[in-house]
Amino acid sequence: MPLWRCVTISSKEIAINEGIKFKEVRVITADGSQLGILPIAKALESAENADLDLVCISPNAQPPVCKIMDYGKYRFEQAKREKDAKKNQKVVEVKEIRLGLSIDVHDFETKGKQAIKFLKSGNKVKVSIRFRGREMGHPEIGLENMARFAEFCGDYCSIEKPAKMEGRNMLMFLAPKSGK
Repeated sequence: MPLWRCVTISSKEIAINEGIKFKEVRVITADGSQLGILPIAKALESAENADLDLVCISPNAQPPVCKIMDYGKYRFEQAKREKDAKKNQKVVEVKEIRLGLSIDVHDFETKGKQAIKFLKSGNKVKVSIRFRGREMGHPEIGLENMARFAEFCGDYCSIEKPAKMEGRNMLMFLAPKSGK
């Protein structure tokens, strides 16, 4: 038997070989059949005879369940599954659209179309208006612009966070509607 099989591979979540500290365990062979409840010494001996590792797959069960398997191959396949899952997941980005307090109709429509494009691709949109100087005295105009913008994009979004003043900025968050 190779020497590296005798050394306990350190693993926080999975105990293997001599790292298993239970008196009795339920043992499952590599092909999936059950050997029954065995003392840990016999279970380790069975794994050693098969030239494989004894891996504790369910430590909270009564009695704990251990499987005889090739631990290195198991870790490789687990890492491969995690990599595939990570590759297939979609990262939702937050795109920002900046409006002016006195924005013209065409500029407003252009920014609205851009926001709709972001929402269609599954991203969230942060709409912001920066108040400068005397504009700080008229937050109601900003609220009107935000409401108009939300109405313009209404078919494609739901308001995640309504328009609210934060310092000199007014912010609103739009999320894509599910199913669109």
